[in-house]
Amino acid sequence: MIAPMMRYDFVLFAAQSEDFIDRLRELGLVDITTAGWEPSEEERQLMLDIEGHAKAADFIREFRKDEAHADLKAEPFATAAEAYEHFIAAQQQAAALRAEIGRLEKSADELRPWGGFDVRRTAALAERGVMLHYFAAQAGVYDESLDEWSAQYTLSEVARTETMVYFVVVTGPNEEVALDAQEMKTPTMDIRETERLIVENEAKLTALDAEFARVAASESLLSAGAGALKERLQGARVKATARRAADDTLLVMEGWAEKETSDKVDALLEEYPNVVYLKQAPTPEDETPVKLRNGAFARTFEMVGDMYARPKYGTLDLTPYFAPFYMLFFGICLNDAGYGLILLLAGLFMLWKYRTPGMMRRAAWFSTLCAVSTVVFGLLCGSFFGMNLKEYFPSVPFLDFQKQFFTLSLVIGVVQILFGMALNLWTKIRLFGFSNVLGSLGWFIILLSCCLAMGLPMAGLAIPGFTSGSVAFYVALGGGGALLLLLNNPRRNPLVNIGSGLWELYNNLTGLLSDVLSYIRLFAIGLSGGVLALVFNTLASGFVPEGANFFVRLLIMIPILLIGHGINLFMSTISSFVHPMRLTFVEFFKNAGFEMAPRAFDPIRKMNE
Repeated sequence: MIAPMMRYDFVLFAAQSEDFIDRLRELGLVDITTAGWEPSEEERQLMLDIEGHAKAADFIREFRKDEAHADLKAEPFATAAEAYEHFIAAQQQAAALRAEIGRLEKSADELRPWGGFDVRRTAALAERGVMLHYFAAQAGVYDESLDEWSAQYTLSEVARTETMVYFVVVTGPNEEVALDAQEMKTPTMDIRETERLIVENEAKLTALDAEFARVAASESLLSAGAGALKERLQGARVKATARRAADDTLLVMEGWAEKETSDKVDALLEEYPNVVYLKQAPTPEDETPVKLRNGAFARTFEMVGDMYARPKYGTLDLTPYFAPFYMLFFGICLNDAGYGLILLLAGLFMLWKYRTPGMMRRAAWFSTLCAVSTVVFGLLCGSFFGMNLKEYFPSVPFLDFQKQFFTLSLVIGVVQILFGMALNLWTKIRLFGFSNVLGSLGWFIILLSCCLAMGLPMAGLAIPGFTSGSVAFYVALGGGGALLLLLNNPRRNPLVNIGSGLWELYNNLTGLLSDVLSYIRLFAIGLSGGVLALVFNTLASGFVPEGANFFVRLLIMIPILLIGHGINLFMSTISSFVHPMRLTFVEFFKNAGFEMAPRAFDPIRKMNE
């Protein structure tokens, strides 16, 4: 559900804004509207510093993972600012050293064929008019052209590999050399000097570990410093977007608090001096921030809904309603008990590892619930790592996924769409009154009547007295048609209503067809994953030679099965995550009348706790 909110309008002296914001931050219950904020240069720098502190935190985590740094002992810096300053400087030095080492290693690769030589002696020869030209050629080309080249120039082979020959041509000053070979740059140092510089720079890079160790020892200081920067940015954003009055002596702010905790906000405001406030319930025109308050099950699936948007305040939170469908869809798409067991073990491991409430624990519960659904559907369909359990348990009445789930996917789609329409009707009646939804109600009655009178008999079920040929069915169609065509807007001309109703009927029919057909993806994804699993099983057994013993079979089959099922599990899991989400956001949300909120509820609070 969407938590009820209360709106506050604050008027206070500009001089006391810093203290007031700090008191609200300590309370941690008030969301201040900061729409239209454009950061200044100072605030942009604050954002860069916050990002830099986040990079420092990531670096410290990676630095500590390296066993080579486990024995490094260091004293922390005195302040967060000093620690961050030294971190940035050390990072810049390290980046420069790595770039230089990379350049030197490239030079070393180029210089290695020429071996060790004295650069000063080659320079002295050049001063005397003896020029050295450095060439590289394909070994075959060099051997074929050696006699011809030797007749024209004085040359000497320096080094040879399997494919290349490196040689020097000696000429006089200003003499050009025309050979079918690649001329190299004149070396400015030899390989020995290059390797010495590489070792020297690597030593400098290693020496920086002591500085990074001090940064790591200052982790708590950096964390506190990052929190202080975030609070500064938070306060600057609030003050920048507040309305000014009375020659900038007064500030007017808009704030939001949960109705459940608003008494604590009231208590603070009553004791705080020189603050005038107005408290009221939100209006439909307000851009009210949204906070969801659901039970443990639905809360697990809030992360799915948040990938799209929060529901608009005053409408219906659809999370508890799409969560069971999402689990169902995930299980149908993956539908393999073996794959489900792997995901279940991964989910249970995450639950054991992440025991404190937060995003990772919520993700662990999400994985676990989806895994349970997969195991259930895998067992119902008799699929275990692509093996058909029907062959091993012929007496068990497993479902035939290929024959039954095409139709079942469409049925599930119709059920979810009808459910979404019912939720939409209920929401509109609650918001706008019964008389304003008669047209939508008529379409719902028509659709529901057709499903009950025509759809149920196809499944071997029927409501007595309500079939496609019954009077009750035609009465329901007539009543729904009258609401859709004549009463879609009671305050409008009936002829206009008829035209509008016919157009709406056309759009509803075409839209409904595409919506229902979209659910075929549940069948298609589930079938493709099962086929791939079967293919890998067949491939693994096909590579086993006839007459091979048990251990040889294992030696050949296990690598193929591990790689094949690993790839299939990864791809199928991604598809099973994405496509149910697509059905939720497009088909279900559309038919349920979902409206997105402008933003989520985010109260200002202490950032270093």
